[in-house]
Amino acid sequence: CNPTGGSGRENGDVTRLIREAAILAGGLGTRLRSVVADRPKVLADVGGRPFLTWWLDALADAGLEKIVLLTGYLGDQVEAAFGPAYRGMNLVYSRESQPLGTAGALALARPFFQGGPVLAINGDSFFRADLAAYGEWFRAVGASAGLLLARVEDTSRFGRVRIEASGRVAAFDEKAGSTGPGWINAGVYLLAKSFMDRIPQGPGSLERDVFPRFIGQGLYGRPVEAGFLDIGTPESYGLAASFLRAGQ
Repeated sequence: CNPTGGSGRENGDVTRLIREAAILAGGLGTRLRSVVADRPKVLADVGGRPFLTWWLDALADAGLEKIVLLTGYLGDQVEAAFGPAYRGMNLVYSRESQPLGTAGALALARPFFQGGPVLAINGDSFFRADLAAYGEWFRAVGASAGLLLARVEDTSRFGRVRIEASGRVAAFDEKAGSTGPGWINAGVYLLAKSFMDRIPQGPGSLERDVFPRFIGQGLYGRPVEAGFLDIGTPESYGLAASFLRAGQ
């Protein structure tokens, strides 16, 4: 299985730029409680194994060396399930004692990163983008923060991201004012150290509070036509196994 969509050689080139990743795995998963009540979303069973393993396999295939798992709700279960290593990658755990949101969780985990670009991933979604190409694009445009954008038929559940011809992010449209097909934030970010250092401590949302402030300051979006899955609702969770198996 090669979920990133490139050859093994191409994916190995990721390590020239990206050596470590953060997976945001601390969400409460309230919308999914009716079907996944006893564990965090990243441990939800998909295709006979925890959902998180699909991302970990993709990152191992891409040659990453260290993964920082940003846990919270039932975080002890994540650490018990995976321990200190997975397929040769070091696993480190940064656990929040209270809900901090995506921005606060990354700020809390900042001491674990070595200073290169961090690949930050929302742990309740999956996107089959070529990570090597993403890293090369990030370096070429000189971004301080990059977002992978997925095309969906209805943006009303996610909100829409508008970019200029250069790839610079121009605006984020809220869910309520966004309908029909368009490009959405796929939850796979590349964040330079200069960006990481400016994420404020304390509760906050990367998507709502931080990214909008960086419009015009090195924030770029990369549209990619690739399969996108979000397991945040019972309906989308029910489709997850067939979606992921189709990519093997």
